[in-house]
Amino acid sequence: MKKIITSCALPLALSAFSAHAVNQEIRALFQPDPAQPSKNTFVNKTPNSGFCVVYPAQCADSNMFSIEVPVRYTSHRNLIPGDGVTVQVPANWRRLTVTNQDTGQSEVVEVRITGVGSTFHLSERVQDLTGIDDTFQAHDRLWTSDGWLYPPAPCRNSPVSGVGEKTYRFFWHTPLEAMCLKRVALPIPAMWFEKLDFSYELKTPNPMGMSSGLYSGSISYSMGPGGDFHLGYMMYPDDSNLTLDFVLDVQHTLKVDLPPGGNNVTLEPEGGWRPWIESGRKPTKIFRDQPFFISASSRFKVMLLCSSPGGNFCKLGSPQGNWSDFQVSMTLPPGITQSDGSNVTRVPLRFNNWIGPFEPGLYVDRKPGVIHFDMTSYAINFLLKPGLNDRLRGNVTIIWDSEA
Repeated sequence: MKKIITSCALPLALSAFSAHAVNQEIRALFQPDPAQPSKNTFVNKTPNSGFCVVYPAQCADSNMFSIEVPVRYTSHRNLIPGDGVTVQVPANWRRLTVTNQDTGQSEVVEVRITGVGSTFHLSERVQDLTGIDDTFQAHDRLWTSDGWLYPPAPCRNSPVSGVGEKTYRFFWHTPLEAMCLKRVALPIPAMWFEKLDFSYELKTPNPMGMSSGLYSGSISYSMGPGGDFHLGYMMYPDDSNLTLDFVLDVQHTLKVDLPPGGNNVTLEPEGGWRPWIESGRKPTKIFRDQPFFISASSRFKVMLLCSSPGGNFCKLGSPQGNWSDFQVSMTLPPGITQSDGSNVTRVPLRFNNWIGPFEPGLYVDRKPGVIHFDMTSYAINFLLKPGLNDRLRGNVTIIWDSEA
């Protein structure tokens, strides 16, 4: 919660394969950017691991993020020609709810898995399994459709791979939620995937409608034969559940600045007091329009406090027992509207009552607004009655609260 106070003094589940589960946190941050006030998106703050650490240029070119989780898939028997090793991941959009524990506000996040990879290990040297000395050619011969640099449709390849005598590092893009099947061409006594890499894409809510704070929520995926992360019916994981824990950090800006001397406000007629002093011409308006500067990236509300017993007026008084009242209203810069979408122009502030919410359509960075102080006609008549010679004072406090 961010609250700003400006004050003016007026002289006037159990797994089928394992009991374990893997949790991975994914964090995203929203902070308003003065250089890009219309950019209302979260920035991924989850450190890369796995594929994007090994091949950072590949990920930078496509704005891709990857995570490596310590899940091992192992073949439960030897693989024979014709056996299939299948790659299928939750590539369709799935929804989860994230909630701000302080405010109770909930929003929807969508996530999909856009790629998957690993390093698989063979129990024997690939040269010994195939009888081919060249490592790349041997890996290609082990499968009916070349090595794992070349995924079957609908998966798409990344143009890099890491090859060893017993290992093969790969990464496939998964545009569709469908099985991508590799068939064994020659016998393999044993095979396992060391860890699981995956890339993901997020659809996050509009942060301009969210209050500041941390929003958290989770989504779980099953792993293993027939599960969300399926590597074939012969490949069993040592963990049966993957839970992604999402944390969306919303750090809004709400800042109000008064110009130098702006906390001391003097009410006077337009053009000053000279016409009244010299000619006795009573002013029809005694006021002060006090400018201020506001930076705001989320909705907020405003409350007025002053030396008043209630109602819509604030009081001015003196030790002699004289008093008068005045009204306070507010005009906000373009880009900030009332809840009905209308502009905020001379909207009255109310004693000890919140008004709003006021909503920025985009990040407003140090734009000018005005606090209007206006004496009522009755107050003017009282102040200028014959024989009155006094100096009235009062205090006004305006509270700005971003948790509207």
